[in-house]
Amino acid sequence: MSSASVVLREKQSELLADLARLKGEAREAGAAQVRDITDEAVADESSGGALQEVTLESKTLEQVEDALQRVADGTYGKCVICGKPIPPARLEAIPWTPYCIEDQEKLGR
Repeated sequence: MSSASVVLREKQSELLADLARLKGEAREAGAAQVRDITDEAVADESSGGALQEVTLESKTLEQVEDALQRVADGTYGKCVICGKPIPPARLEAIPWTPYCIEDQEKLGR
């Protein structure tokens, strides 16, 4: 197994654990409790933040799983848009990135 696969599998495990924890916290927060209007407002705000975190974690997990598929396909480390090699420093910083810096910047515009 390549070092990229190891790093990606570790990140995948971390994200799955985080998602399980967040979902458990959301269930606990939603449990029936006696609350006043202030408690409800705080709970709603907490739920919104947790939902954003779950969304971000889920998106990252999807990107990690896509990267693992690229490893299996033999296309890992190549930009999915232009096909050029992604610099090793970029892959070290964000192992699941599917884009070279130039194409990522174009997508960000």
